[in-house]
Amino acid sequence: MTELELKYGCNPNQKPSRVYMEDGSELPVEVMNGRPGYINLLDALNGYQLVRELNEATGVAAATSFKHVSPAGAAIGIPLSDIEKKIYWIDDNESLSPQACAYAKARGADRMSSFGDFISLSGKCDVDTARLIKREVSDGIIAPDYDDEALEILKEKKKGAYCILKIDPSYRPAPIERKQVYGVTFEQGRNEFKTDRALLGNIVTKNKELPDSAANDLMIALITLKYTQSNSVCYVKNGQAIGVGAGQQSRIHCTRLAGQKADNWYLRQSPKVLSLPFRDDIRMPDRDNSVDLYIGEDYMDVLSDGRWEKIFTEKPEVFTAEEKREWLSGNRDVALGSDAFFPFGDNIDRAAKSGVKYVAEPGGSVRDDNVIEAADSYGMVMAFTGMRLFHH
Repeated sequence: MTELELKYGCNPNQKPSRVYMEDGSELPVEVMNGRPGYINLLDALNGYQLVRELNEATGVAAATSFKHVSPAGAAIGIPLSDIEKKIYWIDDNESLSPQACAYAKARGADRMSSFGDFISLSGKCDVDTARLIKREVSDGIIAPDYDDEALEILKEKKKGAYCILKIDPSYRPAPIERKQVYGVTFEQGRNEFKTDRALLGNIVTKNKELPDSAANDLMIALITLKYTQSNSVCYVKNGQAIGVGAGQQSRIHCTRLAGQKADNWYLRQSPKVLSLPFRDDIRMPDRDNSVDLYIGEDYMDVLSDGRWEKIFTEKPEVFTAEEKREWLSGNRDVALGSDAFFPFGDNIDRAAKSGVKYVAEPGGSVRDDNVIEAADSYGMVMAFTGMRLFHH
């Protein structure tokens, strides 16, 4: 297949629409089921690059959950803790392969944003992973291969219309890439820069103790940022992105947005949330929405009389601001990456509130000394990578 006709472009009025290879060669993707859309393919091809690079950098199965050309979550296949299983709605007796663990973490980091996502896997989609995907609201998946049984499970989604793409893992794109904006063709060399631990060698803070687990998390942050719409900031813990701030014009707004997502991820692990008495007939997406409201400022949207009865078997207590602050103080050893330098120390101040201890950013600001001073005040370890990771 050298080209694929699409229903429409980004919006229904944008017709005709297709994807094709300019040199007449075959497309590197095969449609196994369903019909991909324009945005589906943007998410699929960006997401696969991310998980492929994560897998190459860590040697562990990787997965990402993409929405509108940025990752809502990304992770490697580290086994889930008992609490992680609970907040990702996974039963204790479920079988979880490394690829399934990676997917559960990628999907579970920001379940609100991942609703209706496009999934990318670094390796073969096995039965364990397919079973997790089957119960989620998702638009499609791309992977280099599928077990026969996994493929049949996925084909049952969306009344048989679930989009399943298979990508050729040996495919290598041309070194020059082009796109058009307003009829003008842009051309640049592909960003083939290899993201590895050598980037973390220039530690500029007083604290220079960077354990392997933290270095791994910083790698996940940087690789995630490489495929996230800029400006972008990413918080990572225990092998998974727990907060991604994408496409903000101000870097502090990226840091705040990603930090709030990281806070929400940790708040979901609190005893008050884990013990919420959901009715048996409440579906997972509705549980996710209810949890998001319960831990936020609009908690009365689920706790007011006439509303809580539709969700819970009994009325939960309010999760007070004081209780939330106390719980969040227990989140520690978080890693943070930024796709460009921090211009002010306020980004470090905000990051510290979400438990950040390890930071990787390019450096090069005229206020680097202020940023280093802020990091030192919190005992952080910060590496200047010297490499900007803008993506548009």
